[in-house]
Amino acid sequence: MGIYKYIGITIFILFFKSTLISAECADFDPYFHSITAKSGDGIIVLMQRYGLDGYECNYNTFVEINGLKRGAPLYADKSYKLPIKIYHYNGRSIRSTIGNNDLEKAKRIQSYNEEVLRKGLRISSYVDSKILWVPMHELDCAGEAVEIVNEMASVTSKAVSSDEKKEVEVIPPAKNVASKYSTNDLFGSKYADYEVFDNSLKNKVFYISSGHGGPDPGAMCTDCSSDMCEDEYAYDVCLRLARNLMQHGAIVHMIIQDKNDGIRDEKYLDCDNDELTYNGKKLPLRQLDRLKQRADAINHLYHKYKKEGIKEQKAIMVHVDSRAKEKRQDVFFYYYDQNKGGEDLAKKVFYTFESKYAQHRKDGEYKGYVDSRGLYMLRKVIPSAVYVELANIRNIADHKRIIYDYNRQALANWLFEGLTQ
Repeated sequence: MGIYKYIGITIFILFFKSTLISAECADFDPYFHSITAKSGDGIIVLMQRYGLDGYECNYNTFVEINGLKRGAPLYADKSYKLPIKIYHYNGRSIRSTIGNNDLEKAKRIQSYNEEVLRKGLRISSYVDSKILWVPMHELDCAGEAVEIVNEMASVTSKAVSSDEKKEVEVIPPAKNVASKYSTNDLFGSKYADYEVFDNSLKNKVFYISSGHGGPDPGAMCTDCSSDMCEDEYAYDVCLRLARNLMQHGAIVHMIIQDKNDGIRDEKYLDCDNDELTYNGKKLPLRQLDRLKQRADAINHLYHKYKKEGIKEQKAIMVHVDSRAKEKRQDVFFYYYDQNKGGEDLAKKVFYTFESKYAQHRKDGEYKGYVDSRGLYMLRKVIPSAVYVELANIRNIADHKRIIYDYNRQALANWLFEGLTQ
Protein backbone atom coordinates (compact mmCIF):
# COMPACT_ATOMS: atom_id res chain seq x y z
CA MET A 1 0.00 0.00 0.00
CA GLY A 2 2.97 2.29 0.81
CA ILE A 3 2.77 5.60 -1.00
CA TYR A 4 -0.82 5.02 -2.11
CA LYS A 5 -1.94 4.78 1.49
CA TYR A 6 -0.39 8.09 2.41
CA ILE A 7 -0.36 10.21 -0.73
CA GLY A 8 -3.87 11.51 -0.23
CA ILE A 9 -3.52 12.57 3.36
CA THR A 10 -2.48 16.20 2.97
CA ILE A 11 -4.40 19.41 3.55
CA PHE A 12 -7.53 19.24 5.64
CA ILE A 13 -10.15 21.73 6.68
CA LEU A 14 -11.60 22.74 9.97
CA PHE A 15 -13.75 25.86 9.90
CA PHE A 16 -13.30 29.42 8.79
CA LYS A 17 -11.86 30.58 12.08
CA SER A 18 -9.66 27.60 12.54
CA THR A 19 -6.67 25.74 11.17
CA LEU A 20 -6.00 23.23 8.43
CA ILE A 21 -3.36 20.63 7.86
CA SER A 22 -1.00 21.57 5.05
CA ALA A 23 -1.09 20.24 1.52
CA GLU A 24 2.17 18.37 1.72
CA CYS A 25 1.84 16.29 4.91
CA ALA A 26 2.98 12.84 3.83
CA ASP A 27 1.42 10.95 6.72
CA PHE A 28 -1.40 11.72 9.10
CA ASP A 29 -1.56 11.59 12.86
CA PRO A 30 -4.38 13.14 14.87
CA TYR A 31 -3.48 16.64 15.98
CA PHE A 32 -4.98 19.32 18.20
CA HIS A 33 -7.38 21.83 16.72
CA SER A 34 -6.09 25.41 16.98
CA ILE A 35 -7.97 28.69 17.23
CA THR A 36 -7.03 32.35 17.48
CA ALA A 37 -8.14 33.96 20.72
CA LYS A 38 -10.43 36.96 20.49
CA SER A 39 -10.72 39.88 22.84
CA GLY A 40 -12.57 38.64 25.89
CA ASP A 41 -11.52 35.01 25.57
CA GLY A 42 -10.24 33.07 28.55
CA ILE A 43 -9.71 29.37 29.13
CA ILE A 44 -13.14 28.81 30.64
CA VAL A 45 -14.83 30.85 27.92
CA LEU A 46 -13.19 28.69 25.26
CA MET A 47 -14.16 25.50 27.11
CA GLN A 48 -17.77 26.67 27.20
CA ARG A 49 -17.83 27.83 23.59
CA TYR A 50 -16.56 24.51 22.28
CA GLY A 51 -18.59 22.28 24.59
CA LEU A 52 -15.55 21.18 26.57
CA ASP A 53 -16.56 22.50 29.98
CA GLY A 54 -17.45 20.07 32.73
CA TYR A 55 -14.40 17.83 32.23
CA GLU A 56 -11.27 18.65 34.15
CA CYS A 57 -9.12 16.67 31.72
CA ASN A 58 -10.08 19.14 28.96
CA TYR A 59 -8.92 22.05 31.08
CA ASN A 60 -5.73 20.24 32.12
CA THR A 61 -4.97 19.27 28.53
CA PHE A 62 -5.46 22.85 27.34
CA VAL A 63 -3.02 24.13 29.95
CA GLU A 64 -0.48 21.41 29.14
CA ILE A 65 -0.47 21.61 25.33
CA ASN A 66 -0.21 25.40 25.40
CA GLY A 67 2.53 25.51 28.03
CA LEU A 68 0.41 27.55 30.44
CA LYS A 69 -0.16 27.64 34.16
CA ARG A 70 -3.60 27.14 35.66
CA GLY A 71 -5.43 30.45 35.73
CA ALA A 72 -3.08 32.01 33.17
CA PRO A 73 -4.56 34.77 30.99
CA LEU A 74 -4.96 34.40 27.24
CA TYR A 75 -3.90 37.01 24.70
CA ALA A 76 -5.98 38.34 21.84
CA ASP A 77 -4.82 37.38 18.32
CA LYS A 78 -2.60 34.59 19.65
CA SER A 79 -3.08 30.98 18.51
CA TYR A 80 -3.98 28.33 21.09
CA LYS A 81 -4.54 24.59 20.78
CA LEU A 82 -7.82 23.19 22.03
CA PRO A 83 -8.31 19.76 23.63
CA ILE A 84 -9.97 18.54 20.45
CA LYS A 85 -8.17 15.90 18.39
CA ILE A 86 -8.57 16.11 14.61
CA TYR A 87 -8.91 12.81 12.76
CA HIS A 88 -9.15 12.14 9.03
CA TYR A 89 -12.60 10.56 8.78
CA ASN A 90 -12.29 7.39 6.71
CA GLY A 91 -15.77 7.61 5.23
CA ARG A 92 -16.89 4.35 6.86
CA SER A 93 -17.53 4.92 10.54
CA ILE A 94 -16.43 6.96 13.52
CA ARG A 95 -15.45 3.80 15.38
CA SER A 96 -13.06 2.60 12.69
CA THR A 97 -11.71 6.13 12.26
CA ILE A 98 -10.64 6.49 15.89
CA GLY A 99 -9.93 2.79 16.50
CA ASN A 100 -12.52 2.34 19.24
CA ASN A 101 -15.52 0.00 19.01
CA ASP A 102 -17.63 1.76 21.64
CA LEU A 103 -20.89 2.54 19.82
CA GLU A 104 -22.18 4.96 22.46
CA LYS A 105 -18.91 6.89 22.33
CA ALA A 106 -19.21 7.09 18.54
CA LYS A 107 -22.75 8.44 18.87
CA ARG A 108 -21.59 11.11 21.31
CA ILE A 109 -18.76 12.13 18.98
CA GLN A 110 -21.23 12.32 16.09
CA SER A 111 -23.55 14.51 18.16
CA TYR A 112 -20.63 16.71 19.17
CA ASN A 113 -19.61 17.27 15.55
CA GLU A 114 -23.19 18.07 14.60
CA GLU A 115 -23.45 20.55 17.47
CA VAL A 116 -20.26 22.49 16.65
CA LEU A 117 -21.44 22.60 13.04
CA ARG A 118 -24.81 23.97 14.13
CA LYS A 119 -23.07 26.62 16.22
CA GLY A 120 -21.03 27.72 13.22
CA LEU A 121 -17.73 26.70 14.83
CA ARG A 122 -16.92 24.72 11.71
CA ILE A 123 -18.22 25.30 8.20
CA SER A 124 -18.83 21.78 6.91
CA SER A 125 -19.81 18.42 8.33
CA TYR A 126 -17.32 15.70 9.16
CA VAL A 127 -18.86 13.56 6.41
CA ASP A 128 -18.37 16.22 3.72
CA SER A 129 -14.96 17.46 4.84
CA LYS A 130 -13.55 14.11 6.04
CA ILE A 131 -12.49 15.94 9.20
CA LEU A 132 -13.67 14.49 12.52
CA TRP A 133 -13.42 16.46 15.76
CA VAL A 134 -12.94 14.30 18.87
CA PRO A 135 -12.94 16.12 22.24
CA MET A 136 -10.35 14.88 24.70
CA HIS A 137 -12.96 13.85 27.24
CA GLU A 138 -13.96 11.10 24.79
CA LEU A 139 -10.38 9.88 24.59
CA ASP A 140 -8.57 10.29 27.89
CA CYS A 141 -11.03 11.23 30.62
CA ALA A 142 -12.48 8.81 33.12
CA GLY A 143 -15.93 9.72 31.84
CA GLU A 144 -17.11 11.68 34.86
CA ALA A 145 -18.05 15.31 34.44
CA VAL A 146 -16.57 17.48 37.17
CA GLU A 147 -16.95 21.11 38.09
CA ILE A 148 -14.09 23.31 36.95
CA VAL A 149 -13.42 26.33 39.12
CA ASN A 150 -13.36 29.51 37.06
CA GLU A 151 -9.84 30.55 37.91
CA MET A 152 -9.97 33.28 35.30
CA ALA A 153 -12.93 35.13 36.77
CA SER A 154 -10.81 37.64 38.62
CA VAL A 155 -8.31 38.23 35.82
CA THR A 156 -8.70 41.62 34.17
CA SER A 157 -7.13 43.30 31.19
CA LYS A 158 -4.13 45.47 31.77
CA ALA A 159 -2.61 48.21 29.68
CA VAL A 160 0.24 47.09 27.43
CA SER A 161 2.43 48.81 24.89
CA SER A 162 1.34 48.83 21.26
CA ASP A 163 3.83 46.14 20.28
CA GLU A 164 2.58 43.69 22.92
CA LYS A 165 -0.38 41.33 22.71
CA LYS A 166 -3.49 42.52 24.49
CA GLU A 167 -4.31 40.54 27.61
CA VAL A 168 -7.97 39.64 27.81
CA GLU A 169 -10.47 38.86 30.55
CA VAL A 170 -13.34 36.43 30.77
CA ILE A 171 -16.72 37.49 29.39
CA PRO A 172 -19.77 35.32 28.68
CA PRO A 173 -19.74 33.70 25.22
CA ALA A 174 -22.05 35.15 22.58
CA LYS A 175 -25.42 33.54 22.11
CA ASN A 176 -25.81 31.31 19.07
CA VAL A 177 -27.68 32.52 16.03
CA ALA A 178 -30.47 30.23 14.84
CA SER A 179 -29.59 28.55 11.56
CA LYS A 180 -31.68 27.94 8.46
CA TYR A 181 -31.32 25.97 5.25
CA SER A 182 -31.07 27.06 1.64
CA THR A 183 -30.50 25.48 -1.77
CA ASN A 184 -28.36 26.33 -4.77
CA ASP A 185 -28.44 23.88 -7.69
CA LEU A 186 -25.10 25.17 -8.96
CA PHE A 187 -23.43 23.14 -6.22
CA GLY A 188 -24.77 19.85 -7.64
CA SER A 189 -27.21 17.37 -6.14
CA LYS A 190 -24.97 16.27 -3.25
CA TYR A 191 -24.11 19.77 -2.05
CA ALA A 192 -27.09 21.83 -3.28
CA ASP A 193 -28.68 22.00 0.18
CA TYR A 194 -26.65 23.88 2.73
CA GLU A 195 -27.12 25.30 6.19
CA VAL A 196 -26.85 29.04 6.78
CA PHE A 197 -25.16 29.21 10.16
CA ASP A 198 -25.29 32.97 10.67
CA ASN A 199 -25.47 36.32 8.89
CA SER A 200 -21.97 37.47 9.75
CA LEU A 201 -21.35 38.24 6.06
CA LYS A 202 -24.72 39.89 5.40
CA ASN A 203 -24.52 42.71 2.83
CA LYS A 204 -21.01 41.70 1.81
CA VAL A 205 -20.52 40.84 -1.86
CA PHE A 206 -17.98 38.40 -3.27
CA TYR A 207 -17.24 37.90 -6.96
CA ILE A 208 -15.59 34.56 -7.69
CA SER A 209 -14.08 34.07 -11.13
CA SER A 210 -12.54 30.69 -11.91
CA GLY A 211 -9.83 30.79 -14.55
CA HIS A 212 -10.40 30.04 -18.24
CA GLY A 213 -13.37 27.84 -19.23
CA GLY A 214 -15.44 27.40 -22.37
CA PRO A 215 -13.14 27.17 -25.40
CA ASP A 216 -10.05 27.55 -23.19
CA PRO A 217 -9.30 24.80 -20.62
CA GLY A 218 -6.28 26.73 -19.35
CA ALA A 219 -3.17 24.88 -18.21
CA MET A 220 -3.25 21.14 -18.85
CA CYS A 221 -1.42 17.99 -17.86
CA THR A 222 -1.81 15.64 -20.80
CA ASP A 223 0.79 13.08 -19.75
CA CYS A 224 -0.76 12.46 -16.33
CA SER A 225 -2.64 9.25 -15.54
CA SER A 226 -5.74 11.21 -16.57
CA ASP A 227 -5.93 14.46 -18.50
CA MET A 228 -6.16 17.40 -16.13
CA CYS A 229 -7.58 20.79 -17.12
CA GLU A 230 -6.98 23.90 -15.05
CA ASP A 231 -10.48 25.28 -15.38
CA GLU A 232 -12.12 22.20 -13.85
CA TYR A 233 -10.05 22.18 -10.65
CA ALA A 234 -10.18 25.94 -10.21
CA TYR A 235 -13.96 25.83 -10.70
CA ASP A 236 -14.44 23.12 -8.08
CA VAL A 237 -12.48 25.11 -5.49
CA CYS A 238 -14.50 28.20 -6.42
CA LEU A 239 -17.80 26.40 -5.87
CA ARG A 240 -16.66 25.20 -2.48
CA LEU A 241 -15.55 28.71 -1.56
CA ALA A 242 -18.89 30.14 -2.70
CA ARG A 243 -20.78 27.63 -0.58
CA ASN A 244 -18.70 28.50 2.47
CA LEU A 245 -19.41 32.19 2.01
CA MET A 246 -23.13 31.66 1.51
CA GLN A 247 -23.30 29.61 4.70
CA HIS A 248 -22.57 32.87 6.51
CA GLY A 249 -25.03 35.06 4.62
CA ALA A 250 -22.76 36.53 1.94
CA ILE A 251 -23.95 37.65 -1.50
CA VAL A 252 -21.89 35.55 -3.91
CA HIS A 253 -21.62 35.72 -7.69
CA MET A 254 -19.93 32.88 -9.56
CA ILE A 255 -18.91 34.77 -12.70
CA ILE A 256 -18.21 31.57 -14.66
CA GLN A 257 -20.68 28.71 -14.27
CA ASP A 258 -21.09 25.12 -15.41
CA LYS A 259 -24.56 24.02 -14.41
CA ASN A 260 -23.96 20.30 -14.96
CA ASP A 261 -20.75 19.97 -12.96
CA GLY A 262 -21.49 20.99 -9.40
CA ILE A 263 -19.07 20.27 -6.58
CA ARG A 264 -17.33 17.00 -7.43
CA ASP A 265 -15.53 14.56 -5.16
CA GLU A 266 -13.70 12.59 -7.85
CA LYS A 267 -9.91 12.73 -8.04
CA TYR A 268 -9.84 13.43 -11.76
CA LEU A 269 -12.39 15.90 -13.09
CA ASP A 270 -13.55 15.47 -16.67
CA CYS A 271 -12.59 18.27 -19.03
CA ASP A 272 -15.41 19.97 -20.94
CA ASN A 273 -16.09 23.28 -22.69
CA ASP A 274 -19.68 24.17 -21.78
CA GLU A 275 -19.00 26.87 -19.20
CA LEU A 276 -21.01 30.09 -19.49
CA THR A 277 -21.07 33.44 -17.72
CA TYR A 278 -23.35 33.92 -14.70
CA ASN A 279 -26.03 35.40 -16.97
CA GLY A 280 -25.87 32.59 -19.54
CA LYS A 281 -23.59 34.15 -22.15
CA LYS A 282 -21.12 32.04 -24.12
CA LEU A 283 -17.43 32.63 -23.56
CA PRO A 284 -15.71 34.25 -26.58
CA LEU A 285 -12.91 32.53 -28.47
CA ARG A 286 -10.51 35.46 -28.13
CA GLN A 287 -8.77 35.63 -24.76
CA LEU A 288 -8.96 39.40 -24.38
CA ASP A 289 -12.69 39.31 -25.12
CA ARG A 290 -13.18 36.65 -22.44
CA LEU A 291 -11.31 38.71 -19.87
CA LYS A 292 -13.23 41.85 -20.77
CA GLN A 293 -16.51 39.96 -20.51
CA ARG A 294 -15.69 38.90 -16.94
CA ALA A 295 -14.38 42.26 -15.80
CA ASP A 296 -17.42 44.02 -17.28
CA ALA A 297 -19.75 41.60 -15.50
CA ILE A 298 -18.08 42.24 -12.14
CA ASN A 299 -18.07 46.01 -12.62
CA HIS A 300 -21.72 46.05 -13.70
CA LEU A 301 -22.72 44.22 -10.53
CA TYR A 302 -20.40 46.40 -8.45
CA HIS A 303 -22.20 49.58 -9.55
CA LYS A 304 -25.58 47.94 -8.92
CA TYR A 305 -24.72 47.05 -5.34
CA LYS A 306 -23.02 50.37 -4.70
CA LYS A 307 -26.25 52.15 -5.59
CA GLU A 308 -28.02 49.91 -3.08
CA GLY A 309 -25.65 51.06 -0.36
CA ILE A 310 -23.45 47.95 -0.20
CA LYS A 311 -20.03 49.05 0.99
CA GLU A 312 -17.92 45.88 1.05
CA GLN A 313 -17.28 44.12 -2.26
CA LYS A 314 -14.37 41.80 -3.07
CA ALA A 315 -13.26 39.77 -6.08
CA ILE A 316 -11.11 36.67 -6.31
CA MET A 317 -9.73 35.03 -9.44
CA VAL A 318 -8.69 31.40 -9.01
CA HIS A 319 -6.24 29.62 -11.31
CA VAL A 320 -3.89 26.63 -11.49
CA ASP A 321 -0.44 27.42 -12.85
CA SER A 322 1.67 25.52 -15.38
CA ARG A 323 5.42 25.33 -14.86
CA ALA A 324 8.21 22.84 -15.45
CA LYS A 325 7.34 19.33 -14.25
CA GLU A 326 10.01 19.30 -11.57
CA LYS A 327 8.92 22.65 -10.10
CA ARG A 328 6.86 22.37 -6.93
CA GLN A 329 4.91 25.52 -6.24
CA ASP A 330 3.05 26.49 -3.10
CA VAL A 331 -0.09 28.61 -3.42
CA PHE A 332 0.76 32.20 -4.37
CA PHE A 333 -1.08 35.47 -4.88
CA TYR A 334 -1.11 38.64 -6.99
CA TYR A 335 -2.63 42.08 -6.54
CA TYR A 336 -2.62 45.30 -8.58
CA ASP A 337 -0.26 47.86 -7.09
CA GLN A 338 -2.67 50.74 -7.74
CA ASN A 339 -5.48 49.09 -5.81
CA LYS A 340 -4.71 49.47 -2.09
CA GLY A 341 -7.73 47.43 -1.09
CA GLY A 342 -6.59 44.63 -3.37
CA GLU A 343 -3.10 44.71 -1.91
CA ASP A 344 -4.44 44.51 1.63
CA LEU A 345 -6.76 41.66 0.66
CA ALA A 346 -4.04 39.65 -1.09
CA LYS A 347 -1.72 40.02 1.88
CA LYS A 348 -4.39 38.91 4.33
CA VAL A 349 -5.01 35.75 2.33
CA PHE A 350 -1.27 35.17 1.94
CA TYR A 351 -0.66 35.58 5.67
CA THR A 352 -3.46 33.11 6.35
CA PHE A 353 -1.73 30.49 4.20
CA GLU A 354 1.67 31.34 5.65
CA SER A 355 0.49 30.89 9.24
CA LYS A 356 -1.20 27.56 8.52
CA TYR A 357 1.83 26.15 6.71
CA ALA A 358 4.07 27.29 9.55
CA GLN A 359 1.88 25.56 12.07
CA HIS A 360 1.06 22.32 10.29
CA ARG A 361 3.60 21.52 7.61
CA LYS A 362 6.28 19.22 8.99
CA ASP A 363 9.19 21.52 8.24
CA GLY A 364 7.10 24.68 8.65
CA GLU A 365 8.33 25.95 5.30
CA TYR A 366 6.06 27.84 2.92
CA LYS A 367 7.39 28.95 -0.45
CA GLY A 368 4.32 30.76 -1.65
CA TYR A 369 4.46 34.52 -2.09
CA VAL A 370 2.38 37.62 -2.69
CA ASP A 371 3.37 40.18 -5.31
CA SER A 372 2.01 42.94 -7.51
CA ARG A 373 1.29 42.24 -11.17
CA GLY A 374 -0.59 44.14 -13.82
CA LEU A 375 -2.89 41.33 -14.92
CA TYR A 376 -5.98 42.38 -16.86
CA MET A 377 -8.46 41.07 -14.29
CA LEU A 378 -6.67 42.92 -11.50
CA ARG A 379 -6.34 46.18 -13.43
CA LYS A 380 -9.84 46.33 -14.83
CA VAL A 381 -12.12 45.32 -11.97
CA ILE A 382 -13.26 47.98 -9.52
CA PRO A 383 -13.59 46.04 -6.22
CA SER A 384 -10.61 44.95 -4.16
CA ALA A 385 -9.28 41.88 -5.92
CA VAL A 386 -6.83 39.03 -5.37
CA TYR A 387 -5.52 36.58 -7.98
CA VAL A 388 -4.67 33.08 -6.75
CA GLU A 389 -2.58 30.28 -8.27
CA LEU A 390 -3.28 27.01 -6.46
CA ALA A 391 -0.55 24.68 -7.74
CA ASN A 392 1.62 23.63 -10.67
CA ILE A 393 -0.64 21.34 -12.69
CA ARG A 394 2.36 19.55 -14.22
CA ASN A 395 4.03 18.64 -10.94
CA ILE A 396 3.04 15.27 -9.49
CA ALA A 397 3.59 16.33 -5.88
CA ASP A 398 1.45 19.44 -6.40
CA HIS A 399 -1.34 17.22 -7.72
CA LYS A 400 -2.06 16.12 -4.15
CA ARG A 401 -3.22 19.64 -3.44
CA ILE A 402 -5.92 19.61 -6.10
CA ILE A 403 -6.97 16.05 -6.98
CA TYR A 404 -8.29 15.06 -3.57
CA ASP A 405 -11.71 16.46 -2.74
CA TYR A 406 -10.83 17.16 0.89
CA ASN A 407 -7.82 19.17 -0.24
CA ARG A 408 -9.89 21.22 -2.66
CA GLN A 409 -12.27 21.84 0.23
CA ALA A 410 -9.31 22.77 2.41
CA LEU A 411 -8.07 25.28 -0.15
CA ALA A 412 -11.54 26.79 -0.29
CA ASN A 413 -11.63 27.13 3.47
CA TRP A 414 -8.23 28.74 3.72
CA LEU A 415 -9.31 31.21 1.04
CA PHE A 416 -12.53 31.77 2.95
CA GLU A 417 -10.66 32.56 6.12
CA GLY A 418 -8.33 34.99 4.38
CA LEU A 419 -11.12 36.75 2.49
CA THR A 420 -13.29 37.26 5.55
CA GLN A 421 -10.75 38.57 8.04
